[in-house]
Amino acid sequence: MATPGRAGIPLGVMKVLDPRQLKPDITETERILTVLDETIIKLEITRLIPRVIGSLERYARMLGPEITSSLLEHQKLSVEIQQLLTSPGDEDSKRSVEQHLKCSLRNILRLFLANPLLYHGLKYKVRVRESPADVFIKAFMEFRDFTLERLLTSPDEEKEKIQFMKDISLQVEKNTETISALQEELAAVIQTRDEELNRKDKMIENLKTSMEDLAKDCKAEIQHIMEEGENQQKEDEEASKYRCARLKQEVQLLGTRFNALVLEHRASELVLRKEKCKAEREIQEWVQKYDTDMTEKQATYDKLQAAYNDEKDQLSLLMEKHALLLQEYTEIEEERRMLKEKEEEAARLEARRNDAATCIQAFWKGYLVRSIYKSKLKKGKGKGKGRGKGKGKK
Repeated sequence: MATPGRAGIPLGVMKVLDPRQLKPDITETERILTVLDETIIKLEITRLIPRVIGSLERYARMLGPEITSSLLEHQKLSVEIQQLLTSPGDEDSKRSVEQHLKCSLRNILRLFLANPLLYHGLKYKVRVRESPADVFIKAFMEFRDFTLERLLTSPDEEKEKIQFMKDISLQVEKNTETISALQEELAAVIQTRDEELNRKDKMIENLKTSMEDLAKDCKAEIQHIMEEGENQQKEDEEASKYRCARLKQEVQLLGTRFNALVLEHRASELVLRKEKCKAEREIQEWVQKYDTDMTEKQATYDKLQAAYNDEKDQLSLLMEKHALLLQEYTEIEEERRMLKEKEEEAARLEARRNDAATCIQAFWKGYLVRSIYKSKLKKGKGKGKGRGKGKGKK
């Protein structure tokens, strides 16, 4: 195994094997992830649009007038493009309507992205059936995770990982081949021994049969053959035992090597655990730092909120004062209007009185003139009659 270092595993390979310890520390990586996350949100919004348009009256108050009008326009464009696609027509008009439809969709996405709370509310409120779009969004999210892993893995780390896996595979293959060869050899030896024992058992049986047939004539020869057979069997058994012991020693040696490899890998695992603990401590320190920063920012926010509440209370007091002053001003204007109406009514009454007085004075003057004129006429008539009588007497 090509494993530099005491633990036997390169540092780059350890980082790749545990991607949870990796964090995006490059601005370009964060920008790429931001673009991918925004694309996923846009895909989810696009998946919700047909369902929202289908129940637009239900969500109109929640969406607001601007988004509602944009969705109605998008619905009209969708119907129009469907009609153009089903019936042969002018290609220029189709392209124009498609361009308007794309612009409408971009505008709707912009409005939803400007109001993320509305998007999250619709996401949990609108029930959408499973469709091929869900499969595409899931695949795109997997692509985002794969891209993140590839961006966080440098070329050197990737090469080290590949080389490390190759070395492990080669070592496993070698060990497997060795164990398989030893197992096959042991099985062959056992099979050979069994076959030889069976053969000798058969030979002994045959010899016993022959001995029964030739017992009388060949006792000495049969005894000699039996002794040779027993001696040969003992030698074969001792040879078999020796080979079995040798094979057991080889198996023990392989077991020892296996235990050594296990210890080596445990040492590597211990090193990895130490580095993992170190990374967790660093993460905890970052979390504590984040909590401290957020506590300071929360304190600043509380101060600003308190100042805002004070200004809001002052504004409420001023608004109440303004309302009272406005009410007093209205009452004063109403009193002025009533006084003005009374003055105008008094002026009209005075004018009527003056007109009436003028008429009465004129009538009275006329009556006096007529009375004086009548009295003068009566006096003149009386004088005339007196003069006539005096003339007669004379």
